[in-house]
Amino acid sequence: MNNDYQRARYVNPYTDFGFKKLFGTEMNKELLISFINSLFNGKEVVKDLTYLNTEHLGARELDRKAVFDVYCENEKGEKILVEMQKAEQQFFKDRSLYYATFPIREQAERGDWDYSLKAVYVIGILNFNIDDDNGSYFHHEVQLTDQRTQEVFYDKLTFIYLEMPKFNKTEEELDGMFEKWLFVLRNLSRLLERPQALQERVFTKLFEAAEIAKFTKTEYEAYEESLKVYRDWQNTIRTAINKGLAEGREKGLAEGLAEGLEKGLEKGLEKGKNEEKRIIARNLKALGLTSEQIQAATGLSAREIDLL
Repeated sequence: MNNDYQRARYVNPYTDFGFKKLFGTEMNKELLISFINSLFNGKEVVKDLTYLNTEHLGARELDRKAVFDVYCENEKGEKILVEMQKAEQQFFKDRSLYYATFPIREQAERGDWDYSLKAVYVIGILNFNIDDDNGSYFHHEVQLTDQRTQEVFYDKLTFIYLEMPKFNKTEEELDGMFEKWLFVLRNLSRLLERPQALQERVFTKLFEAAEIAKFTKTEYEAYEESLKVYRDWQNTIRTAINKGLAEGREKGLAEGLAEGLEKGLEKGLEKGKNEEKRIIARNLKALGLTSEQIQAATGLSAREIDLL
């Protein structure tokens, strides 16, 4: 590992291992309950959770499957899906809605059934921004609403998205459990000791579970591998995008200038954008990413990617 991670005392929650260790294990269920209740802020109170199978198949053998990070059910039978999203995807909202269909469809009962459903919550902890137009607005709670009345039309399907890069409060500015949880998720791997503001018992348990020095040999090796995957993914996407932007702009501007100053520049920039996408896709393809991952990152069709 590099020096930053060698000095880390606590696990990185943005890694698959770190997130599932803190929120996806029976022994740390108290942490997940506390985090979810801080999100609900009294509107709902979860008393207990049961972890469910995170791998879900479609209705038919050839249907696409979904693998959730954490999937659970509260004492009222309501389904809660919690996802840690490390990198932006072009069709992130579509993917989120698609994942929500699984806990909805699996409630169908054989024989006579009146279509009554338990509530479904999809919680996305995002390590990227989905709304750049509102700089400080990071906590999105989305439900089906009537466009005219602006009243909630259906309250049993709720999407909660947290844009973590926008949360920049310091320890001294934290107000309430919700902000304390966001602070922990945002800064855990950079902390060298437990902050004074986080004195609640649940955070005692969290910092004990997150301390890398207390991992077993097997846990440490699994974390190292998960951390490597996380860093490689971040570097792969960053490198491909930067290279594509540079090469695409250069080629697009050159073509634009050759075609004429005003119209040529406009046309060249458009060509440059398309060329950027192709170059990014070509780089990602060379690095071994799947066609589906490349489509999500660039917006190109599967056929366009196959022809590269």
